[in-house]
Amino acid sequence: MLNFLRIQRFKSLNDAQFPLASLNLFSGLNGMGKSSLVQSLLLLRQSHEKNILFNKGLLLKGEYVSLGTGQDILTETAEKETIDFTLTWNNENPIHFTFNYDSKSDLQPLEIKKTRIHKSINNKSLFSKNFQYLSADRISPKSSYEVSDYYIRDLNSLGNHGEYTAHYIAEYGLVPLSIEALKHPDSPSLSLLDNLDKWMSEISPGIRIHAELQPTMNVVSLNYAFQQGNEMTADFKPQNVGFGLTFALPVLTTILRSSPGDMVIIENPEAHLHPAGQSIIGKLCSIAAQNNVQLFIETHSDHFLNGVRVAIREQVISSHKVKIFYLERSSTSVHEALVINPEIDEDGRIDVWPKGFFDEGDRLLEKLL
Repeated sequence: MLNFLRIQRFKSLNDAQFPLASLNLFSGLNGMGKSSLVQSLLLLRQSHEKNILFNKGLLLKGEYVSLGTGQDILTETAEKETIDFTLTWNNENPIHFTFNYDSKSDLQPLEIKKTRIHKSINNKSLFSKNFQYLSADRISPKSSYEVSDYYIRDLNSLGNHGEYTAHYIAEYGLVPLSIEALKHPDSPSLSLLDNLDKWMSEISPGIRIHAELQPTMNVVSLNYAFQQGNEMTADFKPQNVGFGLTFALPVLTTILRSSPGDMVIIENPEAHLHPAGQSIIGKLCSIAAQNNVQLFIETHSDHFLNGVRVAIREQVISSHKVKIFYLERSSTSVHEALVINPEIDEDGRIDVWPKGFFDEGDRLLEKLL
């Protein structure tokens, strides 16, 4: 597990340190820099996938993230022109990357003399197949989806936008979950599909997912049906059941298929879901994190946060396995972000509530009262 990350002179993070846990939540007002930590990990990942991280440098334009050129990522107030990342796994010796600044290039050159890389880095989840990233820009409802054996088999990925989720379900729906604790209490088996149906039913009661490979057209059809008692409806196309279910499907699939040691990054898992559904996602993330899946979650949802807090209170996850990071603008510079670490105890209580930290509901209620 990645235990610690230090980011220097990258975007709004002039010098920010993140002591990490299994479940890491990032929040803050728009434009405050909460995406910068996630982007730093994605930049390292995409540079490694292109086989240039250890000999050429940091690639700013790729499938995971596109940030422009060097002038778009160097902190405005940087006192020197390098971008530095320090990572520590499982209390091993830190791995340090230094990249020289090239203002007009989308490749920031590696400073080899100042970079310390351990031989085992290729086995870390950030750089291996034990990794999944889901962008906030996920697949929209369609009646059929793309097929890619390369993504689901060779990369073990649902795609950065969840675009291969239907294909993955069609191929691996009968495979049992790696983490038994993720089994839904009402699921008749440990299979991925049975548990997807039951957990999705917490969001939309009685739902059944039908993903079927169409070899002649090289696509996967995706439909939803609904069960009430002994009755089952006909299949509905995703376009006819709303955005929420289709947006949630890659999120639930990613969590349920995860294994201990995996790294999972999800942006806005709560998108298009009603409050109860958002809290269910928080609970599922907590179960996975308790079983040694490392999650990085960027969220604006107090319902997601409260789902995690209740999971702590109900001893689904230990409080020390949860870290919260709230980013706000520094009082000394408009170009820099300040990282605040609210602590959460075993009863799910949070010790510090900075202004803007999931407090909008309380503010509006106070006005109404």
